[in-house]
Amino acid sequence: MNTSDLIQPRHLVRRAVIYVRQSSPHQVINHQESQRLQRALTQRALELGWQEQDIQVIDADLGITGTLAECRTGFQELVAEVALGKVGILLAYEAQRLARNCTHWYQLLDLCGHTDCLIADRDGVYDASTVNGRLLLGLKGQISELELHLLRGRLTDGILNKAKRGELPLTLPTGLVRLPSREVVKHPDREVQSRVTLIFATLLEKRSLAQVVRFFKEQDLKVPRQDRFGDIHWKRPTVARLGSMVKNPAYAGAFAYGRTRSVRCEKTGKLRQKLRPIEQWKVCIRDKYPAYVSWDTFEKIYAMLRDNYSEYDRNKTRGVPREGKALLQGIVWCGECGHKMVLQYQGGTQYLCNYLRQQHGEPVCQRLPADAIDDQVVHWFFDALSVAEIDVASHALEEADRRRDELFSVRRKEVERLRYQTRLADRQYRHADPENRLVTAELEQRWEAALRELKEAEEKLAREEQNTPCWALPVDLVEALRDFGPRLPELWEQGLFDSSQKKALLRSLIDKVVLHRVAPDKVRTRVVWRGGLTTSADVPVHVGRFAAMSDAKEIEEAIVRMAREGQTDQQVAQWLTSCGHRSPMASTVLPSTVRIIRLRHRILIRRNQSHPRRVPGYLTVPQVADKLKVTSHWLYDRIHNGTIRVSRDATTKCYLFPDKPATLRQFRQLLDGKISHVGS
Repeated sequence: MNTSDLIQPRHLVRRAVIYVRQSSPHQVINHQESQRLQRALTQRALELGWQEQDIQVIDADLGITGTLAECRTGFQELVAEVALGKVGILLAYEAQRLARNCTHWYQLLDLCGHTDCLIADRDGVYDASTVNGRLLLGLKGQISELELHLLRGRLTDGILNKAKRGELPLTLPTGLVRLPSREVVKHPDREVQSRVTLIFATLLEKRSLAQVVRFFKEQDLKVPRQDRFGDIHWKRPTVARLGSMVKNPAYAGAFAYGRTRSVRCEKTGKLRQKLRPIEQWKVCIRDKYPAYVSWDTFEKIYAMLRDNYSEYDRNKTRGVPREGKALLQGIVWCGECGHKMVLQYQGGTQYLCNYLRQQHGEPVCQRLPADAIDDQVVHWFFDALSVAEIDVASHALEEADRRRDELFSVRRKEVERLRYQTRLADRQYRHADPENRLVTAELEQRWEAALRELKEAEEKLAREEQNTPCWALPVDLVEALRDFGPRLPELWEQGLFDSSQKKALLRSLIDKVVLHRVAPDKVRTRVVWRGGLTTSADVPVHVGRFAAMSDAKEIEEAIVRMAREGQTDQQVAQWLTSCGHRSPMASTVLPSTVRIIRLRHRILIRRNQSHPRRVPGYLTVPQVADKLKVTSHWLYDRIHNGTIRVSRDATTKCYLFPDKPATLRQFRQLLDGKISHVGS
């Protein structure tokens, strides 16, 4: 029966739409009475005069908040139906069912008023095209938005107040459990405890989550994960899985709340959670839980992971030490433009500053060979070390042994767990009814699988215990190391450390290295040590040609002077090297460099030659080339392909031709193409 004067026949010929929504999946499951009340609006539509076949229920938005319209497909369908003029009345149990945002609410009101669509709730029927109807509906929308704000504020204040007391029951990570008395203790399974401890210890040693994952996979170890029912499942390690563990302050015994904040993605518009720095956490109460690591260790790990994040262009971090020949990876900066330099191994190890090229399309700022710079920085590094560092190395090797023992302990606990599972499978199989083959066949299969897994684990443990060496240094060897501390560079070169460990050692003392090419063959290298002290020097680097060297003129004058005095190429090269000079592509002056420059000035030295320049009665290849006005290469090429048939003289080691007019005449005929070859 029609109970409102606002409902006219033009409304009854269109559909009545009932919009049903609940804000969260929890409400959909546990608050079903609210959904029944909303669906009961079908009876209200019948009473208002609509036929049953003209009533449509839109319930696609169950479990979705009303603060946004983009993710509500049901609301979008409703708006589309209203805009097409197909809806005569829109029914909702309350205004907040339609929208919790005044922006979306007033847009719907404008649309309903334009298409002459009525709006009804449990209190009455409203016409959005009239002043009174729009006033009442507007107030309901504002109250709905304000109510959401008040509810959220009360809930947030209550949660925050409880969190400040440390009484908020947050979800605990794997390795911690909450007793019925609300006391938090470590997981009773000792294998879980040892595996969590191993994760943190390995991270402190490897200094990278990727390296920890690689270590666990090499050792065929899994990590424990706890489901929402509290059951432990052993999973393959991943960077994301381990990252969520080591960044959780609960492992350091701290209760923390407000560690993340919501950030809207610029591309998708969706909200995502971003971790806050430790100092911006809303609540942090230490010593609330039993700790796996100390708080200082947790802060060290947190800072290390942030430092490993290799977003150089924005955060300017050092990155994790990786494998590779270049030892200054991640800590070398451009002295020309001030940006971080990257590595390039193609064409030789180089430090490359390509920031301006990437950002603005400009040429590469600097491209520097790395080997000479690395050698100089390593030399300074050893000068800065004291003999007392030997004790640190000894302790590091002892720590490696301790880590090895921890790994064996983890292996033994794993074997112990597999033995228990095998015994459990055995008991289940023996207690089953032998007549029930459907059950006993499955239990027998599980028992056999448990036995195979136990055997593999026991064999792997025995193999590792037999093959893993002891790394700790004997006491007498430590004393010997203290005696020859100056030989530490030799130990460096003997392969005791791999490249990533060398880089980590350099970073222990060096904050950054600034490079600036001051000449084609010189790079000003400035090392900034931890603490602020600096060391600078101009490091010579290789260049592609002699003319590019800054002391090329001085070297050339010395070579010409000493060659005219009759000194050999070897003597000149040794003297120039002792004066601090070098060849373009070497660290010393090469005799070949001296010879090239000497011959360029047409200075010939007869003594100590490998063969005489002139042989009586014969012509050498250079002499024939000079008479024919061709290059020596032209003659050598035809000697090698057989056009000029001649053998090398056994005494002089030269190609000799008879010094006769007929010889030159034959060569001229060969030049003119009159004959095809010369010689026998």
